[in-house]
This record gives sequence, C-alpha cells and structure tokens, in this order.
Amino acid sequence: ADFDAKKKRKVAEIYQALNSDPIDVAKLRRMAISEGGLLTDEIRCKVWPKLLSVNTDDLPPLPAGKELREDSKDYQQVLLDVRRSLRRFPPGMPDDQRERLQEELIDIILHVLQRNPQLHYYQGYHDIVVTFLLVVGDRLAAALVEKLSTHHLRDFMDPTMDNTKHILNYLMPIIDQVNPEVHDFMQSAEVGTIFALSWLITWFGHVLSDFRHVVRLYDFFLACHPLMPIYFAAVIVLHREQEVLDCECDMASVHHLLSQIPQDLPYESLISKAGDLFVQFPPSELTKEAAQAAQAERTAASTFKDFELASVQQRPDTVLRQRFRERLRGEERLRGEERTKSILTKPRTNRFVKLAVMGLTVALGAAALAVVKTALEWAPKFELEISP
Repeated sequence: ADFDAKKKRKVAEIYQALNSDPIDVAKLRRMAISEGGLLTDEIRCKVWPKLLSVNTDDLPPLPAGKELREDSKDYQQVLLDVRRSLRRFPPGMPDDQRERLQEELIDIILHVLQRNPQLHYYQGYHDIVVTFLLVVGDRLAAALVEKLSTHHLRDFMDPTMDNTKHILNYLMPIIDQVNPEVHDFMQSAEVGTIFALSWLITWFGHVLSDFRHVVRLYDFFLACHPLMPIYFAAVIVLHREQEVLDCECDMASVHHLLSQIPQDLPYESLISKAGDLFVQFPPSELTKEAAQAAQAERTAASTFKDFELASVQQRPDTVLRQRFRERLRGEERLRGEERTKSILTKPRTNRFVKLAVMGLTVALGAAALAVVKTALEWAPKFELEISP
C-alpha cells in the first residue's frame, strides 16, 4: 500500500509539472531519473516529447511508405533487421498486429533517414525505434526519433564507427576510477570494449528481454547527458566485479562473460550509481584518458559542450576562443608525457573520500539533482519556444 501511495504521489507530481506554465522540464527530468522513472506509457507519451523539446501540436504526417521504400538505399537492410526483430515485440501479441507494427517501424526509419541525409543507418538503430513505436505510436515516434538521431544518437549515425569507438573509450576510465582492480584485470585480459557496443548503440534495447526494464532505462537516458549509457554500461561491469575477477584472465573468457548480460540486474540502484559516477567523474574529466582531443572534437559530447557554452549566452567568438585554448592545452598535454602520467594517477588518491561522500548524497537524492542540473546545462537550447 505504501508503494501505491508513493506511486500516486509521483503521478500527481508529474502532472503538476506538465500543467505548470511554463512546463517544469527540470522537474520532469528529475521524475524520469528518480525511482521507477515515468511509471506508465501514458505518462511517457506526454513527458518524452518535453525531455526532447519536441512540439507535439503540429506533428508532420508520416509520408506514404511505398515511394519511401522505392527511393531508399537502406530499405533492404532495414527490412532484414526489422524481420529479425520478432523478440522485441511483447510475447503473445497477435501476428497481424505485430506485422502492422513492423511495417510502421520500417516507414519511420526510412522517413527519418530521408529527411536527414547526413544520418547513416546502422544495425541496432531499429531496436531504439521499436521502443518508441511501442510506447508512443508511429507519428510521435517519428518526431522523437528524428530529434534523438540528430542529438543523442548522432555519433552512431556517422559513415564510420570512429565516434562510436570514441564513446566506448570512456568505459575503461570510468571503471578505473571506481575499481582499479577490475580495470587492470580487464586490461590484462585485453578484452577491449566491444562487448558493450550493442548495449550502447541500442540503449540496451537489444540485450534486455523485459520491455519494462528497457523503457525504464529510456526514461533515464532521455533525461540525461548523451554519454549516460556508457556510465550505465560501466556500472553493470562494476556490479559484476566478483564474476569478472573469478574469470580466466583471457580475452575470450572475459568477453563471453561480459557480453552475456544478466537479466535480473538491480536496475534502480544501478541507475542511481550511474548518476553518481556521472557527477563524480563527468565526461570532461575523463576526456584526457578517453582519447586524443582531435577525436573528441567530433563527438556529440563536444557539440553539447558548445550548446552549453552558447546557452550561457556567450558570444560565439568566446566559445571559439575557449575551444582554441582547450585545443592548445590538449597539445601541451600530449607533449608532457610524464605530466600526463601524473595526471592519470592523481584521481585515484581521493577516490575513496569521494565515494564515501557520494554514499551520503545518494541517500539524500542529491545525485539525481546534480545529474538533472548537468542534463539541463547540456540539453540543446533550441530557439526558445515562446508559447502564445
């Protein structure tokens, strides 16, 4: 009964945020991150568009599928992937209903690609799109997925995998900050990060069999910084510390272990931990270890950085100057090999102090607040929509 009361309270708070003028997006983000996420698909239909700044009043109609299919270079690949996506539909769904949804899924994907020729389809994209389709229906899904594809998923939709690899490069530094032993074990096994690729590019939609867990994670990711899925991936690895360390220290064994994702993960506590780690070790602090500045330049994270600077109403030339200074600093860093080493070893000394403090902040829910704050700073500031 206590749980139901809590749930009722949360539903009331969500509707209060939706009905306030202007809409309280910060509160909606907090609700999406905090325990249980957005609770129902009915609420998600209302809140997801707000988290992505999508105006639902004038959604464009979906174009007819036939011409789309004839014109699209991706049609054959999308068709194959969608046909293979049976297990992404609720078990027990009648065949004709599922087949209709699969047709809609193909049309949404081709529609977004046609409108954004700079985006390249990748295998696994359909796993994200089907999640939106099942929750919000085809027209709204098309609008949300389009916004998501030009922002959060932008790096995965490049012609090459460079930026996706760059994001995967954040995984080991995060693990290293929290658990050097697991990090060093994985390094010795030379396992790499490819085991987390399908997690990252499908937002875990491809690897989790329970749809409720998938949408719970989508609530979380939509409310946060685009790199949050990689923090969540790190938290899953850290959660399995004992299994990892008990494993044979070779690439095949460790890769096999890690790529089999357990289905009974404690999602709420992992979400809260991922939020914590993001606050303690924000991407900006990990970039040094994650990769050379040149590649960092091209990731969505860096375009979000620009949004963040622009949103502080700085003039574009200040932003550019700052970027130039950062690049110079990056070059200096590469020169000072020895200094780099000391930078890399430094964070470890105060890690335990930090973690102890974070234990308290979780209890106080401060982490959720901090994640929301950074999410707000990073959220793209579109032309401020002035409601009539």
